[in-house]
Amino acid sequence: MTERKISGLTATNIVVANMIGTGVFVSLGFQVISIHSDFAIMALWIIGGLLSLCGALCYAELAVALPWLGGEYNFLSRIYHPALGFMAGWISAIIGFPAPIALSAMAFGTYTQGIVPSVSPLILSLVLVWGVTLILLVGIRTGEHFQNISTILKIGLIICLIGAGIFFQHKLPLQLTPQPNDLGVMLSGPFSVSLVFVMYSYSGWNGASYLTAEVRNPERNVPWALFIGTIVVMILYVLLNWVFLVSAPAPEIEGKPLVALISGQHIFGQIGGALVSGLISFGLIANVSGMSWVGSRVTKSMADDFSRLALLGRVNQHGTPYTAMILQALVVTAFILTNSFEAVLVYTQFVLLLSSFLAVLGLIVLRFRQPNLPRPYRVWGYPITPLIFLVVTLFMMLYTVQQRTVASLLGLLTAMVGLGIYFIVRPSQGSLSAR
Repeated sequence: MTERKISGLTATNIVVANMIGTGVFVSLGFQVISIHSDFAIMALWIIGGLLSLCGALCYAELAVALPWLGGEYNFLSRIYHPALGFMAGWISAIIGFPAPIALSAMAFGTYTQGIVPSVSPLILSLVLVWGVTLILLVGIRTGEHFQNISTILKIGLIICLIGAGIFFQHKLPLQLTPQPNDLGVMLSGPFSVSLVFVMYSYSGWNGASYLTAEVRNPERNVPWALFIGTIVVMILYVLLNWVFLVSAPAPEIEGKPLVALISGQHIFGQIGGALVSGLISFGLIANVSGMSWVGSRVTKSMADDFSRLALLGRVNQHGTPYTAMILQALVVTAFILTNSFEAVLVYTQFVLLLSSFLAVLGLIVLRFRQPNLPRPYRVWGYPITPLIFLVVTLFMMLYTVQQRTVASLLGLLTAMVGLGIYFIVRPSQGSLSAR
């Protein structure tokens, strides 16, 4: 079975690839509309990274204490009830992964068209999704090599952009020391709104926890993958946004999603747009690959536990859950063709936050309920670390309900559909308890 398991490096790369999507390249343009403090903007990305790190450390303990595929599906099933776990798995498998994959694929098509104007963005998006799917279907070892190479190149290209920004001769002046009114800015509504979108940019920090059963020496490699992957992305995000601020004047990027392109044009001149388009396009390949890998494992984990879903748990001779991966690619294709995935993301924002909240809360519940459960890794700073994550996540959920009531209710309705399906398929006798 060793040849069917991935290394700690691959697990780390999957975390990085899942996190770095389109968010970091577009968020700043909307932040500078209402936040006029350089210190506060940089603090946004540092706070978002630290909160993600708190969540990653909590998931690391859960992943090695409850080792299996599926992430929140696995955790919630075993801590609370299989119905709650199925609901979380339903959200992840049907929307939580396919919608962001579609979003990244569409962005890939748009950015690649900037280099090759004659090619349809729609065609490019579909080619990327099905091309990555075919590569991953070949087997874990081929998928591992592809994921490692694409992620390392992606990081290398981002570091090149950061390096170019460091040596950029016409840097704009920034005020990075705290000013008297910065505390008020950081306690304001606009700062809270921006933090929600920054956390969306960091989403994916839990990537390796979905793959525990496929990682070699998971007790060591999964916690390190979550920790190192999140730290690497936080550093890259902070430096990238510094580069954007010193190279692109605020009036030019205000309210515009193509911040990276504008920054590239200032740094590299006329060829900047094409260079940065290529950088982002290539980086999105690793993002689509990482999310495709993880998302299919959620479906497989559910199929292993629910006999009526057994078809979706089939693996090929290489150990790849091919039916789950093909189904995922079909759902992604539907999102791309209907162009409705952005609305779906809004609808599910609340329940995705809820799944993470319940998982981290479950860590505390498990400490009380099963104090003697073997825990090869224990979260640093317990109970402060999980409490920080829970308080901020609860705040974001309450904000989402207040500001997007209809979307939150629709998300809850989607979750209820998952619960309804649970009572139809019902797990096979003893499947969950047999782990």
